[in-house]
Amino acid sequence: MPEGGSDRARSAAVFGGIDIYLLDQILRGRIRSGMTVFEVGCSGGRNLVYLLRAGFEVYGVDPNGGAIESLRLLAGELAPDLPAANFRPEAIEETTFPPHLADFVISCAVLHFAGDDREFREALDASWRILKPGGIFFCRLASTIGMEDRFRRLEGRRFSLPDGSERYLVDEAMLLDLTDRLGGELLDPIKTTVVQDQRCMTTWVVHKRA
Repeated sequence: MPEGGSDRARSAAVFGGIDIYLLDQILRGRIRSGMTVFEVGCSGGRNLVYLLRAGFEVYGVDPNGGAIESLRLLAGELAPDLPAANFRPEAIEETTFPPHLADFVISCAVLHFAGDDREFREALDASWRILKPGGIFFCRLASTIGMEDRFRRLEGRRFSLPDGSERYLVDEAMLLDLTDRLGGELLDPIKTTVVQDQRCMTTWVVHKRA
């Protein structure tokens, strides 16, 4: 195998398919040894490979039962001491996990699938309840930031995107208002990646005041 391919294989083995902006949080020391991590919409665990290997106490929920079964198998290989019950096939709004469980909560490409304001707020509030005071909420979601004139509004905050998908889109003012309403503070400036002629993905990192 060429050296570049070998390097990519080693990186994939260590980090899986982790979101690059979540990896940035790890490299900056935001997720430290001894912390408990919870992922909303964890799917099959692409963001959790490194954390499982590194011995973190990891939890997650996803409404897709097949994805949770795959994650349990993955965790069984990488972190066999973790209980299978740490990963549950349920929506975050209906989670059976207790409040204030995690030091770091991940919500990556989840909230923009909300159908309306009520669904968005219920999912966000449930995610926030899982977070301990003093913890960090890391969220990646679609927004209008940077391409405000490129989306067609369907109803409320539901938009048709240039890539043909439909999403619930936030904007800067809404995220700032939500940060204040939740009782948090921005840990990083709001950052947005504009994917040309397709969509805008925003990274929102919030510290929960103790």
